[in-house]
Amino acid sequence: MNMEQAEYIEIVAMEAKHIEHIEQLEKICFSQPWSYESLISELSNPIGVFRVAQINQQTVGYAGMHHILDEGYIANIAVFPDFRKRGVASELMNNLFDYAKEHQMSMISLEVRASNVKAINFYNKYGFKNEGKRKNFYDNPTEDAIIMTKRF
Repeated sequence: MNMEQAEYIEIVAMEAKHIEHIEQLEKICFSQPWSYESLISELSNPIGVFRVAQINQQTVGYAGMHHILDEGYIANIAVFPDFRKRGVASELMNNLFDYAKEHQMSMISLEVRASNVKAINFYNKYGFKNEGKRKNFYDNPTEDAIIMTKRF
């Protein structure tokens, strides 16, 4: 793809108008998706840092993180299948890193399914390190979570 054809990925703060699409994305990506109500509640959560990736005003992905003291905990990063391998997740991750630097966070942490090799490789690329596991953390199917952390 040459630069004239490159898609511009815009990262914006999550708003109520995005929730319906994000709820659909949750159902596509996760065995235990967040509900519409849970997503709406994050709009007024003072520790919630939720970002939406858009291409031509269309919601193509999102990331959610909780800011607790000087730490960030990523809840989810998800991209619609038709928009994967286009840099959407990278733009979302970079936006969370920018937020972390602006707010002088010491680290960002997350859990990922032990079998999700693509996600683990993605997080490794961004400097996250394996710092442990949570036994039987996930359901449907039951599986351990790898705890990955990037320290600043």
